[in-house]
Order: sequence, then structure tokens, then C-alpha cells
Amino acid sequence: MTVAIDSDKLMGLVYQAVGEAGATLHAALVVMGDRLGYYQALADDGPATPAELAERTSTSEHYTREWLNAQAAGGYVEFDASTGLYTLPPEQAVALTDPNNPAYLPGLFQLALGTVHHTTQTIEAARSGAGVGWHEHTSDVHVGCERFFRPSYNANLVSNWLPALEGVVEKLERGAKVADIGCGHGSSTILMADAFPRSEFLGSDYHQESIETARRRAAEAGAGGRIRFEVAPATGFSGTDYDLVTTFDALHDLGDPVGAARRVREALAPDGTWMLVEPMAGDRVEDNLNPVGRVYYGFSTLLCTPGSLSQPVGLALGTQAGPARIRDVTTAAGFTRFRTVAQTPFNLVFEVRP
Repeated sequence: MTVAIDSDKLMGLVYQAVGEAGATLHAALVVMGDRLGYYQALADDGPATPAELAERTSTSEHYTREWLNAQAAGGYVEFDASTGLYTLPPEQAVALTDPNNPAYLPGLFQLALGTVHHTTQTIEAARSGAGVGWHEHTSDVHVGCERFFRPSYNANLVSNWLPALEGVVEKLERGAKVADIGCGHGSSTILMADAFPRSEFLGSDYHQESIETARRRAAEAGAGGRIRFEVAPATGFSGTDYDLVTTFDALHDLGDPVGAARRVREALAPDGTWMLVEPMAGDRVEDNLNPVGRVYYGFSTLLCTPGSLSQPVGLALGTQAGPARIRDVTTAAGFTRFRTVAQTPFNLVFEVRP
């Protein structure tokens, strides 16, 4: 059977593919500009020629010239043909050089670049149904993930998300017992400990290297005396009678999220609260067919689902699990109350109660 080909649609796909390939290369170029200080130099010292940017950053002009042209073609810098100068617009300067702004982007590109690094291994895992563990990925995944999510936590956790929970801030101000499960590098744990000095905190993660980083950062922040970090799976963290348990962008990565939820239920005080922060997602596939959903489905295929499959049970919820499936996990673990209390373009925040 011969199928008629619409040549305009075909060429439209070809041009779209060119854009996709350019975007793939652009991720590496953003990481390059971040690490070599190109963006920072343009933000701090203003427009530059390739030679001037090379001098500012102690790098080769051969690389700054090609990098600047790629950035100009992608719309990240502006080029003035009459002067030969390349300018980083103020909006790009904020997004690419200010780690305290919730729009900060380098971590997202670092995470993406680290994720695709293991594509060959993931392809083989897809053939066999095996998984690829978080610990098997390059450090760009671990560092990039924290750099991507931390600005949003800084902007929202203390000022918006915790106050949206019933009675939790009052407990924290008086002195509460808190467990942060799947804490990674500990940015969320340290942020809460800094805001509520009368409370005590446990941060746990199965990844040894991340816990070592978290301990170092807590000591540097002067919060080491009020935070204890441990290497433990989400189904086996220590302690009981917690007033608050938090899990940030990690439940969908777990092999046994129901088992972890049961452990949280056991560890909570009778009037305790579990705050779950998960990636922004709707319950239906069609709800997620948008730019954010596209990114998260990509991470889900190459990072989060393989990570879940590498662990016991391997439920593989996926990054775009959606509120209904997350609620099902908590209900199966014995929780009776579940509500959405906050959201950002990248996250949903749930309050879960016994």
C-alpha cells in the first residue's frame, strides 16, 4: 500500500529535527559557558568581542568565538555586527548567573547533560527490563539535580510551602522533630534547619556520596549540631514520633514508594504531617503534553524510571505520575488525608496526614 507523503509536513519535520539537534548541543554549550565563566564574565563586565571574553576568562579565543556565535544563533546572547560585540541581555544574566533566583537554569542543563551521558546503558536496560541506579550516573546528575531544584526550594519552602501545611510552622517554631527523606545533598534539610533553629532534623538518602556532601555543607552552614545525616533507604530511615516528614522530588524515583510511605506512616507522630513535593504533572497523558511535561517525560525515560527499576519492587511510577497515583500510594500505606497545598511551574506540593 502506497501512502501519500505531504512534502511540506516532511520538510517541517526535518527543520524541527535540526532545531532539536541544535538544542541537544546547546545543553553542552550552556554547561561549558557556566563552567568556564563565560556567562559570568559577560554579566559582570559587559559586552565583549571573542578576544576580550577569552582574555577575561583565561581561555582560548578559538573557543570563545565559536561559543559566542552558537549562543547568538540560539538567542542567548545578542550580536552587534557594527561593533563585533556580544551582549548578554539582563534576563539571560539573571537566569544563567544568579543561583538565588528561582529562574536559575544551569543546573537544569547540567542535569540533562549528565542524564544523556548514560544513554547507551539505558538502551540496553530497556531491552532487558533492568534498571540503572542513581549511583551509577555521573556526578553531573547529582550536582545538576540539586542545582536545578534548590533555587525553587529557596524561594518557596519556608515562605510558601510550609505555611500552607496545617499547624506545621507553629510546631517548627516551638521545636519539632523532622525527617527529610531522600535528601540528596541536603539543601532542603539545611534550609529548614536554618529557618527553625529550635527544631531537630534527620536527613537520609541511600546515596553515600550525597550524604557526605550534605554533612559537609551542614557543617559549613553551622547547622551540623541540629542535623543528623544518615545513609539509609527510604523504607528504612531511623527514628519515630516525627512531627514532620518531607520528601522532595524523590518519591517517584523509589523502587518501593508504597513501602516508603508505610515507613513514613510508622515514623510519624499521631498528629504528624508528611509533605510530599513532586514534579508538576496532571493525571492524564494529555495533561502533560507541554514543554514542562516533555522535559519530565525525558528525564523519566532516561533517569527516574531506570532508577526505580534498579531497586527492589521497581514500581516505576514515572516522573509524571500525577496526583491521583501519588494519592493511591499514600492510601495504600494507610494515610487517610491527602490534598494539594501549593504548586509552581515545576512542582506540586501535597499535604499527607494519617
